[in-house]
Amino acid sequence: FAPPHLSLYHLTMEPNTVFAKYPPQLPDDDASADMQDMIAERTAQAGFQHYEVSAYAQPGRRAHHNLNYWEFGDYLGIGAGAHSKLSFPHRVLRQARYKQPASFIEAAQRGNAVQEEREIGRDEMGFEFMLNTLRLVDGFDPNLFGERTGMSINAIERALNEAEAKGLLYRDHKLIRPTELGQRFLNDLQQMFL
Repeated sequence: FAPPHLSLYHLTMEPNTVFAKYPPQLPDDDASADMQDMIAERTAQAGFQHYEVSAYAQPGRRAHHNLNYWEFGDYLGIGAGAHSKLSFPHRVLRQARYKQPASFIEAAQRGNAVQEEREIGRDEMGFEFMLNTLRLVDGFDPNLFGERTGMSINAIERALNEAEAKGLLYRDHKLIRPTELGQRFLNDLQQMFL
């Protein structure tokens, strides 16, 4: 089919799904690592660039709306089950609309289809930012942290130092990005900012 973009994820067993009730046999960690190596090799051979932990694109074909998520940008979710992230001068909100279409329509007719709304506290802002931006293979400009969180990068200095010392993170004054090892152990790297 020659697609310009690929999003490749491990299968996740979500609660209350047929997969959770009747789980298929999943590959073990070694097989998963082999699959990841094969994907990297084959996509590179086909001219794809690996730009986000699960995304590969032909040159010039990166998904801009996804990049906005990974750069901790704002987005407005409209429709059943949609999610939003909204930034204000002194706070950031996450919202979720009602998932079931009938419930969503009913709530929207009453004037508010938001089922859940949560403010991201300053104590969790660094983690929320890094949870997203560390997915980017090429990393991000450290100034983006202040622009998107309203906080100084010093707020996460200890975790940055620890991640760099463990070889999971590369950083200089213009760039913070996961190393190849950090990409392989992304969950561990992200958790360091929790």
